[in-house]
Amino acid sequence: MSKALEKAREYENKKTGSIPENHRPVFHFSAPAGWLNDPNGFGDFMGEHHLFFQYNPYDVHWDTMHWGHAKSQDFIKWEYLPTALAPDEDYDRKGVFSGGAVEKDGKHYLLYTGVREITDETGKKVIRQEQCLAEGDGLDYRKAACNPVITADMLPEGSSLEDFRDPKLWKENGRFYTAVGSRPADGSGQILLYSSEDLHHWEFCTVLARCQNQYGKMWECPDFFPLDGKRILIVSPQDMQAKDLEFHNGNGNIFLIGDYDKTSMDYRWDMAQSCDYGLDFYAAQTMETEGGRRIMIGWMQSWDNHLFQPELGWSGQFTIPRELFIRDGRVCQNPVKELEDYRVDPVEHKNVLLGKELTALPGVKGRCIDMTVEIEAGESDAVEIRLAENKDFYSSVLYNPRENTVMFDRTYSGFCRDFISSRTMKVRDRGGKLALRILLDRYSCEIFANDGEQAMTSLLFSSGECSGIRFRSKGKASISVSKYEIKVSR
Repeated sequence: MSKALEKAREYENKKTGSIPENHRPVFHFSAPAGWLNDPNGFGDFMGEHHLFFQYNPYDVHWDTMHWGHAKSQDFIKWEYLPTALAPDEDYDRKGVFSGGAVEKDGKHYLLYTGVREITDETGKKVIRQEQCLAEGDGLDYRKAACNPVITADMLPEGSSLEDFRDPKLWKENGRFYTAVGSRPADGSGQILLYSSEDLHHWEFCTVLARCQNQYGKMWECPDFFPLDGKRILIVSPQDMQAKDLEFHNGNGNIFLIGDYDKTSMDYRWDMAQSCDYGLDFYAAQTMETEGGRRIMIGWMQSWDNHLFQPELGWSGQFTIPRELFIRDGRVCQNPVKELEDYRVDPVEHKNVLLGKELTALPGVKGRCIDMTVEIEAGESDAVEIRLAENKDFYSSVLYNPRENTVMFDRTYSGFCRDFISSRTMKVRDRGGKLALRILLDRYSCEIFANDGEQAMTSLLFSSGECSGIRFRSKGKASISVSKYEIKVSR
């Protein structure tokens, strides 16, 4: 074990133990200590779900990246494991960036981006990114002697030597494949496909997809997988331009939905869809369970709109893991079914009539809840759900049945910085009917519309005493509510 890795593990162990449990989310994964961003290496090994992540254990901001590590039996209760990788070799001294994982012959292999700084022929210091391999047993990992295994000379002509990162790793048709984010000569994004028989020796296959400046610039954190007869490519574009209510400015996440010829390695996509319509979602990654479910998890944060509370001792959490499926040509997502095992204290109300006055319902309150609200807007022009409320603060979900939109707004949540606080998504016209499933945790709100047709994820740093929930309508409307507390023992 290198001194850098040993130091990270010792610091992590000390710092994690000093953070009170009530300063963490109840059912969302959070950084053990310090800073967390992209999920990495999400997948099964030896019958358990493993989750790695971009990690700076030493402070609550991004810095030289490590790989943190955790595992779970059910996607809800996670066990922190020691830091898996540290930047301790010449080829990754500037950071071990994002990547993937796969099981082979009883061993766990990690493919990641090693970042180094060199002096070029002009004497200028420049960054280089290449792909590196580590092998382990689910706890300790050893970097390959032949690193880097995918080098800059394996890039298509004209590609950036600096923007070449985030390999997603999988096995298909008896070979290993990786999709890697890259920047071509036009300055936009592209996804490159490489293949290998043994994980150590790789060859370039094809340019899997090109952005051509249509959806942002550099495409980060790719994922490529089959789903219900289609082939999905997830990309995380930088520098997006807003388009209607589908895509917002800045760093985004996109499902590209298409078809893939495995023989020719030709991928054709015909639809682009936002992965999430909220304020805080990026760098989504997926895995396939033994039962064939496709599970996605994302970083609950925005690079440009960075909300956190430094006094917590950690910064960064992940969404609830979500099962993906296709319905009516769209990628849909719902919280993993395992969350239902942690529901307690059910409360139900049927066909409650709403008016202009805010209405509280008996038993409907809380900050760690799973709640479904079925709305029949009727004559209403707007239906509001107020969450995380006390006498001073609240956040709201606002449904406009005339425009078929849902807005989440945390303007009055008690966070006193000048951050973007609201976002709106278009929902399908169902004649004034809308079903919203809302997961509320200590530091977040996730909304799933119409049985997973769309998701909306946002951070929420209201005080824990903000636990009220009320409803109202501009015009007559009715709602039915089912609500559960979520309790997770550690």
